[in-house]
Amino acid sequence: MESGAKKDVRKMSLEELESYFIESGEKKFRAKQVYEWLWRKSAKDFDQMTNLSLEIRERLKQNFTINHIAVDNMQRSSDGTIKNAVKLFDEKIVESVLIPTNKRITACISSQVGCSLDCHFCATARLKRMRNLNPDEIYDQVVAIKEQAELYFDRPLTNIVFMGMGEPLLNYQNVIDAIDKITSPDGLGMSPKRITLSTVGVAKMIQKLADDEVKFNLAVSLHSAINDVRNEIMPINLSNPVEDLADALKYWYKKTGRKVTYEYVVWKDINDRPEDAKALVKFCQLIPSKVNLIEYNPIDDGAFQQADESAVQMYVNALEKAGIVVNIRRSRGKDIDAACGQLANKF
Repeated sequence: MESGAKKDVRKMSLEELESYFIESGEKKFRAKQVYEWLWRKSAKDFDQMTNLSLEIRERLKQNFTINHIAVDNMQRSSDGTIKNAVKLFDEKIVESVLIPTNKRITACISSQVGCSLDCHFCATARLKRMRNLNPDEIYDQVVAIKEQAELYFDRPLTNIVFMGMGEPLLNYQNVIDAIDKITSPDGLGMSPKRITLSTVGVAKMIQKLADDEVKFNLAVSLHSAINDVRNEIMPINLSNPVEDLADALKYWYKKTGRKVTYEYVVWKDINDRPEDAKALVKFCQLIPSKVNLIEYNPIDDGAFQQADESAVQMYVNALEKAGIVVNIRRSRGKDIDAACGQLANKF
């Protein structure tokens, strides 16, 4: 075959690989060996598959390709955070982040090249969406951070969050397929309970998650429970208003029995009023939930500014009074533009 006609071997199921080997006159079990090299061992190259004969490896190289990512640039923050610029097979770049704390090491993963949702406070939204990531490209980001955790911290990767570039629910099937590989015994074998998917609130896709009985956690980038405010900062709210989002989340809880995490930034003169906090409390009372109040990370133009500490404390008091768990999350990796909302391929 011409190189341009080579098939991406990781788009093939185990059954398709078995058919290929049988048709090639080889034993069926060779497919299982290749599959294990591709997913459990994360092979980047057919030459790594040392339990296959040289002849089989050469034939695989002639007919297939492994479109593996490459960490094109790595930056390390003063707080230990690592940001990767990940080059894809078509030369496009996404970013992923390793976030170390005393108790865990978290991989923050991208699901799209750019983003189509135009949230006004997010640097990634300014890139526009170029394409969805394939399941293997999502998987490879996790593998790269797993290797960095072991190399630089001598600790295992413990958690994964889909909070990088893109909206995961607008790349639904590829994200689900990637998570299946990440959690499979034939892949990385990670527990779905250690994976959190973050969405801006695509209501019908949240319902689909519930119908598909996913086992991972759900977080919603909320930032306001008042339509007029949310419309101004997150245009997705025009087509997915707070009421529709509330219905989808109630459906999620009814089907899964699992609480939701709300991610929330308090901005000066945008959502720092008592009525904003009151609306959030009311929204949180719809289903069991908790709130992460996130420190804002500026993206240069100054239109959004972190609210005064007194406003943040007002939220804390209102939520705690209502019996809602609330945590204040301080950003990590700000000095390398690796914090929430800052991923924008600056280099």
